[in-house]
Amino acid sequence: MVAERRAPGALESDVLAALWSQDAPMTPADVREHLGGTLAYTTVMTTLSRLHDKGIVVRESVGRAYAYSPAYDEAEFAAVRMRELLDAGSDRKAVLARFVGNLTAADERVLSGLLGRKRPRR
Repeated sequence: MVAERRAPGALESDVLAALWSQDAPMTPADVREHLGGTLAYTTVMTTLSRLHDKGIVVRESVGRAYAYSPAYDEAEFAAVRMRELLDAGSDRKAVLARFVGNLTAADERVLSGLLGRKRPRR
């Protein structure tokens, strides 16, 4: 039987979801078990190492291994990714216009309310 190939970034997303689901750092073995125990330990370890290299997770020594925690909570991580995508575009106004144009009415009300708040000066 051949295993189905994951979509690009899906394993990283699954690993992050596992880390966000816990209040304590997780070892690669913990993450592997949380993901169903079917992945190779080295696959999980490599994924965690890559996430660490990208600054998405932090790690601490636990005996002879590392335990990993997310560097950002889930909402902050999504906001960082959105900002990176916005920064990568050559026409910020067009990107923002398309983004806002695709919001649901409920999301638009939330965004409008957030923009109406007083923000601290940078």
